[in-house]
Amino acid sequence: MKAPFITIEGVEGAGKSTQAARVAAHLEARGVPRLALREPGGTELGEKLRDLILNDTHIAMEAGTETLLLMASRRELIDRAIRPALEAGRVVLCDRFIDSTLAYQGYGRGLGADWIRRLFDLSCHGFYPDLTLLLDLPVEEGRERLRRPLNDRFEREEHAFHERVREGFLSIAGTEPERVQAVPAHGSGDEVFERVLGCLRRRFGTIF
Repeated sequence: MKAPFITIEGVEGAGKSTQAARVAAHLEARGVPRLALREPGGTELGEKLRDLILNDTHIAMEAGTETLLLMASRRELIDRAIRPALEAGRVVLCDRFIDSTLAYQGYGRGLGADWIRRLFDLSCHGFYPDLTLLLDLPVEEGRERLRRPLNDRFEREEHAFHERVREGFLSIAGTEPERVQAVPAHGSGDEVFERVLGCLRRRFGTIF
C-alpha cells in the first residue's frame, strides 16, 4: 500500500489539532514514517501567508483574496512537503486542507463550492486527500471549548458564519462519503481518539 495522505477537519473547537497530534504520536510509537503538517502553513512561505490570513490586526480582506492566499499556501505545501513525503513512503497528516476552504470560504463566505473546486483543480492539481476525517461537533459546543482568547479572523466570526461552515462540512461528507468520514467529536479526547483510530484502521489496516 502506498503511503496515505490524511487530513483532519472540523469547526472551531472540534479538537482536530489535538487529534492530529495524537495520530502522529501513535504512528511514531509504531515506528511508521510520517509527516505532520498544518494549514495554512507548513512551509516558510506558507507560515508567512498564515499570518496574513489569520491575524485580525491586518486590514479587512475580500473573500476571494483570502481564498487565493489559501490556495497559494496550499500549492507550496503540496509541492514542497506533501508530495515529496508521500514519494518517500511517509504517511502525511494535515490539520485542515481543501475541505476547510470549501466550508469556510465556499459556504461561510458564500463564494460557492463549485468555484472553490475549480480553483483548487487549477492551482493545486486537484490533489485531494486519500481520507478526510471530519470531527463533527455543534458550533456552540465547539466555541465553549475554546478557552484561549478568540484572536484569529475566523474564530471571531459571528455564530451564523460558523453554522454555515458546519453545514458546509456536513454537505461535503454527504456527497463524498468514500473520501470524507464524519467522526462524532463529543466526549473525552480519549473517546474521540478511539473513534478516529477505528476509522483509520478500517481504511488502512495494520499501518495504524
